[in-house]
Amino acid sequence: MNRIEIWNDGEYTYPMAFDFRPNLRSYLIDDDKTRPCMMVLPGGGYAVVVPPEGELVAKRFNELGYNCFVMTYTTNQTMKAPVMDQAMRDLARAIRFVRKNADEYRIDKNKVYVCGFSAAGHVCGSVCDYWEEIEDTNPDYKDISCKPDAAILSYPVITSGEYAHQDSFRFLLGADIYNRTDEEAKALLNRYSLEKNVKENNPPCFIWQTETDNLVPVQNSYLYAEALKEKGVRYEHKTFPRGFHGLSIPNDNWATGNHGEPYTAEQSFALVRAIKEGKLEDPDNICDTLLGFLNPPPADMEIPSFPEVCVWPEMADNFIKSL
Repeated sequence: MNRIEIWNDGEYTYPMAFDFRPNLRSYLIDDDKTRPCMMVLPGGGYAVVVPPEGELVAKRFNELGYNCFVMTYTTNQTMKAPVMDQAMRDLARAIRFVRKNADEYRIDKNKVYVCGFSAAGHVCGSVCDYWEEIEDTNPDYKDISCKPDAAILSYPVITSGEYAHQDSFRFLLGADIYNRTDEEAKALLNRYSLEKNVKENNPPCFIWQTETDNLVPVQNSYLYAEALKEKGVRYEHKTFPRGFHGLSIPNDNWATGNHGEPYTAEQSFALVRAIKEGKLEDPDNICDTLLGFLNPPPADMEIPSFPEVCVWPEMADNFIKSL
């Protein structure tokens, strides 16, 4: 599990990052085979990057024959510096990095897939919608495509409209985005409402969610699937009848909090250090909020597993193999 920097010195300028920079952690199968790649992006509402959707997913796709990376991308933890297109550009650079170094990581550069959860589904969907527009000025990457060969969107944030998870869009576009009536705000909400921006050359997409999702309305998945259908983009859409938001791979390890090392919280840790060193005021006690989501569930708390949902990686793998 090596930590891999994707931005060089001077390239990454998000103002509230402090000593954090987006990065990849590798989960490579220990053999000499060239394999497809799955890039896993955990969700967190564009506010944090949560551990339960990282290592567990990467290891499951290892079992299915993929060399994997878990990505920690830019989030807006204080609601003071909107993410805008930074997370999308983080992923685009990561895809280019993986393709550039495909031989080193024993990856087929024509089989680079992305798998995003919740708000990270929005990150992946943004790259799917806008891959042609995302330029990279670094000469090492500018001629390498950032188009995923396919995407898996897991209970994704998609729409900024009626069925929006509005907090995700507030962290993405600004705390006041839904209170504004100016044309710029309207344009931003339209641009990042992904179902409105699907194109005929979007990559194939596997989408899954539970019908009873308690945080991101399941209509998000339906809207994106319908948009893909209208544009003639190959897709598969699966909904499960029950389950709450954030299921990841809801097996026993997930249910008992065995999610692996919390490295996806690097930006949170960097912000906490900055606050403790006096670089940033903390009138709202954000330190406690940021670190609270890392706590494992109480020992006496019963969290159900959902074995019927655990099959989604195999379903996604079958879809990818059918392309």
